[in-house]
Amino acid sequence: MALFQKDNNQIPSKPAPKTPSPSLLGMPSSDHDIPKKSDPQRNGAEKETGAKPSESRLIVGPNIKLKGVEIEDCDTLVVEGYVEASMDSRVIEVSETGVYKGTVEIDTAIIRGRFEGELTARERLIVHTTGDVSGKIRYGRLAIDEGGRVHGDLDELADTPAKPNAAETKKDEPSSGPERLGGEAAE
Repeated sequence: MALFQKDNNQIPSKPAPKTPSPSLLGMPSSDHDIPKKSDPQRNGAEKETGAKPSESRLIVGPNIKLKGVEIEDCDTLVVEGYVEASMDSRVIEVSETGVYKGTVEIDTAIIRGRFEGELTARERLIVHTTGDVSGKIRYGRLAIDEGGRVHGDLDELADTPAKPNAAETKKDEPSSGPERLGGEAAE
């Protein structure tokens, strides 16, 4: 029977590329089977915050409400919906559709949506054009795009390195003549 005989002269073909098989819920069987698509908005945020893909990241999507929680062990929180919580972490990103109410102690805060409450950004607070921050706000460095709003009790953290005043650095040296504004000696 020629139908069932093996033909030794045939070159084996390349295996077919693996396609994800859906689970019972219609989801792919595993994440590593699916090619990753890059999201330009999130990639931009990673550049801004220094976040790496391997860090723990919680995304509260649009139309999701998360209330009355304390968020721990999360490197980056992305708020696209509504969050009412307290948090001490590295990075918070509030998208244009996002609202965060509560207390946050964070290294970097990137606000494109609305933040209400107590915000301590140890390193930097970035408020984009669509951002609105209100409440008790403490920051290391502050950047506000035109159109962005910051209102409430606003104060710079004392731990940030201040630029030395030229007059203070030269106070031990004898003055060599009249001084200009800014503390520099005239030449």
